Amino acid sequence: MTGSDGLGGRYELRGVLGVGGMAEVRDGWDTRLGRAVAVKLLHPALGARPDARARFEEEARSAARLQHPNTVAVHDYGHHGGTPYIVMERLPGSTLLDEIGRGPIPPMRVRTILDEVLAALSVAHAAGVVHRDIKPANILTSGPGGGVKVADFGIAKTGDAGQTATGQLVGTMAYTSPERLAGAPSSVADDLYAVGVVGYELVAGRPPFPPNDVQALAFAILNGQHVPLTSVVGVDPALAAVIERAIAHDPRARFTSADQMRAALAGPRPVTRVFTAPFAPVVSSGYPRPAARPQRRGIVLTTIGVLVALVIAVLALALRPTSQNAPATTSTTTTPPPQPSSSIAPQPVPATTIQPVQPVEPHGPPPGRGNGKDKGPKNRG
Repeated sequence: MTGSDGLGGRYELRGVLGVGGMAEVRDGWDTRLGRAVAVKLLHPALGARPDARARFEEEARSAARLQHPNTVAVHDYGHHGGTPYIVMERLPGSTLLDEIGRGPIPPMRVRTILDEVLAALSVAHAAGVVHRDIKPANILTSGPGGGVKVADFGIAKTGDAGQTATGQLVGTMAYTSPERLAGAPSSVADDLYAVGVVGYELVAGRPPFPPNDVQALAFAILNGQHVPLTSVVGVDPALAAVIERAIAHDPRARFTSADQMRAALAGPRPVTRVFTAPFAPVVSSGYPRPAARPQRRGIVLTTIGVLVALVIAVLALALRPTSQNAPATTSTTTTPPPQPSSSIAPQPVPATTIQPVQPVEPHGPPPGRGNGKDKGPKNRG
């Protein structure tokens, strides 16, 4: 198959990674760039069919122009021995179907997976590409708990036809919308419906319409008969509401775009609430100012009291008489006057003794004195 020089003279084929209805995926090695790759080969039985070859080539073209972290990158396309092949990036993990088989998936993980799938579809839809085969087997993972990437654009639509030339419906029935089963053209809404079915399976561990047989499955999808996701024990009500809306039987009740569904998964933005004291007075013109807080008013009154006490103390010191500004005083000694008597000779009255006290001049000579040069009172006449 590969020849001495490998597939296309460049790629070495190794073990089988997966098998689908149209092709198988093999582990490969790029001998030119020295890196691991995944090589998708169209089944030999379909290689002779022009429609199958054209669809396979369209997958390569559609995926190659979708440059997004959540889509599998396409490196190369070619033919070898009449067999078309697509060379893609090699992911170290497995598919989402394998992750579902390992047990229940936490709600936050489900939200992350769906958000990344919708991010890839948002880019594809903007480029006019409808995947038409969204299912867990076509969603690759980079490992447990890692990111996911959408693969397999083999039946991607760029026109309006939703069915093949033979009238057979393309895609996987369990993830097909009621409108497509009824014969309506495929559209963006079909991919969003399929994402909802994948979300249901991630939460419940099984698809909403168990594939007992083709007829029973088609009847259940056309009539919207599935067990409500809210009946699953421990399910996140908000997450369940988004998934139930995505797979609603009435298409008018579903999401209209991948971005709208991503916003619903993210939930409403938290509202920042500002809490204030109840019955807080409003300070504005026409209303009295709020009273000062008791603690602050006590501090103000205490400060005023201290200042008043200081002022009084200063004034008392300034007005109190001192030895410097007190007036001059004299010490006088007198004797009581004698009582008059007719028989006793009058006694001489003793002289009054006056002891002058030398005053201290605080601001200059006292009135009536000169500046030291004059010895007596001035003649004013």
